[in-house]
Amino acid sequence: MTDFLQQVINAISLGGTYALLALGLAIVFSIFGLINFAHGDLMTIAGYTIFFGLQAGMPFLVAALLGVLAAGVAAVLMERVAFRPLRGEGVPTLLLASLAVSIILQTLFQTLISARPKAIPTPEVLTSTVSIGSLDIAVVQIVSIGVTLVLLAALSWGLRKTTLGIAMRAAADNFPVVRLMGINANRVIAMAFFVSGILAGAAAILWVAARGSVEPAMGLLPMFKAFIAAILGGLGSLSGAVVGGFALGAIEITFQALLPDSLGRYQDALIFVAVILVLVWRPNGLVGTGHDNGIRLKLSRLRRRGGGRSEAEAAS
Repeated sequence: MTDFLQQVINAISLGGTYALLALGLAIVFSIFGLINFAHGDLMTIAGYTIFFGLQAGMPFLVAALLGVLAAGVAAVLMERVAFRPLRGEGVPTLLLASLAVSIILQTLFQTLISARPKAIPTPEVLTSTVSIGSLDIAVVQIVSIGVTLVLLAALSWGLRKTTLGIAMRAAADNFPVVRLMGINANRVIAMAFFVSGILAGAAAILWVAARGSVEPAMGLLPMFKAFIAAILGGLGSLSGAVVGGFALGAIEITFQALLPDSLGRYQDALIFVAVILVLVWRPNGLVGTGHDNGIRLKLSRLRRRGGGRSEAEAAS
């Protein structure tokens, strides 16, 4: 029973990191129609910000918060410089642009910083464990689960209770209609990228705290796993991204626990087989891409209450 509970905690901890990243990908995709393959590089930006912050003598918490903010700002700059000029272009063009941004950033990391991993000393408290009966839980796992739950709850509240959050949900449902309702497209898209960057930065803290280093391609593998999680949950569904992240974490930990050492090299392949089987059973993902029929009505009421904008302003 103890081993089972330990694996459950491991799955929730790892799945939470995937859920944060997958949710960031899903927010941008649902509004902008872009699979941002540079999303993982936002993790790397946060990681290097933490590294240089610690080098400058900052406390770990301050450096971590600065890293999250840096990832959010970098995401907004990325949208403004690389993606906004291509708005309205086809999916292949946006996809190539995101790949180009990722390659450019990784090259800059290697050239300007180092191609080798940089060690990030984590506070001693994060490397300790807490004993609950016969169960030993790493503090970093407790922090990971706590941060994930708080962020998901805060984002859920913001998307449902704030005007901008409702606008983002409505844009995810039907972006052209939202523009006709008088919502500034640039503002909604920029906020979507900022939120995705914040989530990537938070995931970077958890990733760095568990591994203790940062390198130019640090975000590549977790971003790829998050992309799989988003598809598993239902690409374009925000709740599906969260469900897919935790589901992928559970699948990965299950294989780690059950596979014998002789089959350990096939773990990733078996994970993909499991994901494919799930998608054969649920082609639209575990949650699918259903829409909230009440979003546009609620948004319309909020806009009438606060005053609308013209269609010309909305199209900007």
